[in-house]
Amino acid sequence: MRRTLTTSTLRTIAAALCGTALALAGTAATTAQAAGKASAAVPAQAAGKASAPAWESLGSGSDARFRGLAAVSRTTAWAAGTKGTVLLTRDRGRSWRNVSPPGAGALEFRDVEAFDARRAVVLAIGEGEASRVFRTDDGGTTWTETFRNADPKAFYDCLAFFDARHGIALGDPVDGKFRVLATGDGGRSWRVLPAAGMPAALPGEAAFAASGQCVVTARGRAGGRDAWIATGGAASSRVLHSADRGRTWTVTGTPVPAGDPARGVFGLAFRDRAHGLAVGGDYRAGQPSERAAAASGDGGSTWAAAARPPAAYRSGVAWLPRSRTTALAVGPTGSDVTTDGGRTWRAFDTGSYDTVDCAPDGGCWAAGEKGGLARLTARSGE
Repeated sequence: MRRTLTTSTLRTIAAALCGTALALAGTAATTAQAAGKASAAVPAQAAGKASAPAWESLGSGSDARFRGLAAVSRTTAWAAGTKGTVLLTRDRGRSWRNVSPPGAGALEFRDVEAFDARRAVVLAIGEGEASRVFRTDDGGTTWTETFRNADPKAFYDCLAFFDARHGIALGDPVDGKFRVLATGDGGRSWRVLPAAGMPAALPGEAAFAASGQCVVTARGRAGGRDAWIATGGAASSRVLHSADRGRTWTVTGTPVPAGDPARGVFGLAFRDRAHGLAVGGDYRAGQPSERAAAASGDGGSTWAAAARPPAAYRSGVAWLPRSRTTALAVGPTGSDVTTDGGRTWRAFDTGSYDTVDCAPDGGCWAAGEKGGLARLTARSGE
């Protein structure tokens, strides 16, 4: 069952969603400055009712599990998943076109980064040659394989772009250090960055290819240079930060529990260079996931555990555009929302999703198992 949200929380969420052009209750939200802190202004609610976020389930026509997701706009999104599947919608999810690369049926796509409705880059994971990168410039009509891993010790997990040209892909540790690929031409070619600037990995430490969010950049910063890596599996979970597009990294611990190959930080989201969210836990069904979320206000140098975290493991997280305080988190057992920058989280849906992404114009999408795809809408609240 869905947890009941308080009226004040519903109105705060409604304000943030209105500000992202979802136009909840037919009003628009504004942002106010008070005592140096930003807070969403509460709009007047039509007929005295607030609105809460809700996922509108979309028919994908696929049974793949989608862990890769790229929100381009309120109308356009890409999804990438198992069986070499890539889907594209341009009509708010009413229909999805199968644009999978030919001959990719044996590959496991775990991440997709899209620049628009025509240009996208997808990552397949796995040991050795199973890790590959493909790019399309014509909406998936044709694809070019731009990278195939030749190192049997390497295993790539996720990728992220700083702008339309510069991006990185993250691999698990090789010879004691995380491996990073870089591109300067939009994913048409890749090179392995020197390991000298990467701190040593802890014993058992790795990244999770669960949501395409184990490496992220600060959204909305065209030409930016900051990136962050999420880890787990070791004695402690950590976040690594680079301010030079992956050449050198610093590292800090997080309060999200690790100490087991199934536990750690699974997803990150940064709304700017300073403010970040981390989600994770234990991905095994039925296992407790205490302190499954944390927040940073200093670029990932320090992390504070959420005072009220999600009740279970969460693999994906995304800030709502144009909001300084509201974000979504998803996982196999449900979805949560924060309206205070990650200090507290409240459940709003029990559906199974692995990843979430929001476009600059306010369109938010989720993806998961059994072909599950959804678009964020609003439902009326009393």
